[in-house]
Amino acid sequence: MLLPRITALIALLMLGLSAGAQEPATVTVAESEKIAVYVIPITAAISQPNLFVLRRGLKEAITNDVEMILLDMDTPGGRVDVTLKMMEMLAKFDGITATYINPDAISAGSFIAAATQEIYFAPDGKMGASAVIQGGGQEVPETARMKVESYLRANIRSITEDYPFRSEVIRAMLDADYELKIGDEVIKPAGELLTLTASEALREYSESPDDLAQPLLGKGIYDSTAALLNDRLGEGNYEIKDFHLTYSEVIAKWMSTFTPALLGIGMLMLFIEFKTPGFGVFGILGIVLLGVFFISQYIAGLAGNEVILFFALGIILVLVELFFFPGTLIFALSGLACIFGSLLWAMLDIWPDEPITVSPDLLAQPIVDLVFGLSIAVCGAFLFSRFFHGSWIERKLVLAEAAGGDSQTIRDELESRLPRPGSTGTAITDLFPSGRVEIAGRRFEARSALGTIDKGSPIRVQEAADFSLIVVPD
Repeated sequence: MLLPRITALIALLMLGLSAGAQEPATVTVAESEKIAVYVIPITAAISQPNLFVLRRGLKEAITNDVEMILLDMDTPGGRVDVTLKMMEMLAKFDGITATYINPDAISAGSFIAAATQEIYFAPDGKMGASAVIQGGGQEVPETARMKVESYLRANIRSITEDYPFRSEVIRAMLDADYELKIGDEVIKPAGELLTLTASEALREYSESPDDLAQPLLGKGIYDSTAALLNDRLGEGNYEIKDFHLTYSEVIAKWMSTFTPALLGIGMLMLFIEFKTPGFGVFGILGIVLLGVFFISQYIAGLAGNEVILFFALGIILVLVELFFFPGTLIFALSGLACIFGSLLWAMLDIWPDEPITVSPDLLAQPIVDLVFGLSIAVCGAFLFSRFFHGSWIERKLVLAEAAGGDSQTIRDELESRLPRPGSTGTAITDLFPSGRVEIAGRRFEARSALGTIDKGSPIRVQEAADFSLIVVPD
């Protein structure tokens, strides 16, 4: 009788334990604790658009404390100067940098990939053939080629100290005369450039039998970026933030190539607008072109909202000078300083969390672009003043319906109301050199022909043209 009771008691205990048991808890990462990964596409030829995309992605990643950057790369190569800038940009990011070669990192692409800490391959990935050539495919002169190759190899060595084979592998991709040999095995003989497939890049080598074997170049082969990140970070432990370029961004990046021309033509259009009656096509074109200039710089990652506010402040100060305090020059000069300063600021390459150091490298290209744009505006203004006034082009472009009649008739009527040369009056503001004068009880905008004229001084009209007066002391 005792044995059955003991057996029943044990059965009840086992049942209670099984009933009270719970499934193992699945460990999940809170949404706020997930590792943020920026996947940045580097596709087509390496040129300015790829530079803009990488710069924007890295700056946003630095600002948002992102922990990993993954370049999704498929490129046949491209410009060496852009490649060097992209390599330098990657060094500014303190987190994990990696490249997923999907499927090609050829020529310049191999250097950019080598500048990241980790290199991964798609199953059909290929990397190499990195000889320096000219844009048209011609050989670079020997001396220039040696300088570029030496500089590139030095960059790779400084970046890849923790990767024992990478510097030698990149040199074998770059220099046909270099023999790549690890231990007793010749991987690439002299006389050809090295190009690695995914499986070849992951093959393991060691300098000596006593050393631990390590992959030649890559860290893994994956079918997709998702598979790569699942293995690298753990499924569910990360959040991917892709950079998909919209149609408008592509157009804006393309137009950013012509920023100096946009800048110059935009300012020229506004100048012509000031010199013609009413507000019309020139003013609209000027505003649109300068707007496109700012849009292209913002998308390229070169400017923020502050620079646009400074530009608007400059416009307001110039208008205050024209309409409320003519001749003082303080508002006009301050406004012009804000305008040109904002245009220059928009083109500066400033990185988050880094001190701004004024240097020739930082200012050189923006200043060149600004001077080029101003040259277009100044030359165009000269040609406009010389040939446009009263021409058939003016009569065609200034619409009669919009201005209230034929443009030449309107111009003649307006200018007929101005005092004739030789008329005398009094300066009612200081002319430095612009200001206001009073002639025969009427007030006019005027400009001193030479020097300044004090308020209250007698003046004489020297010339009346372009809806304003040029005066001299009487």
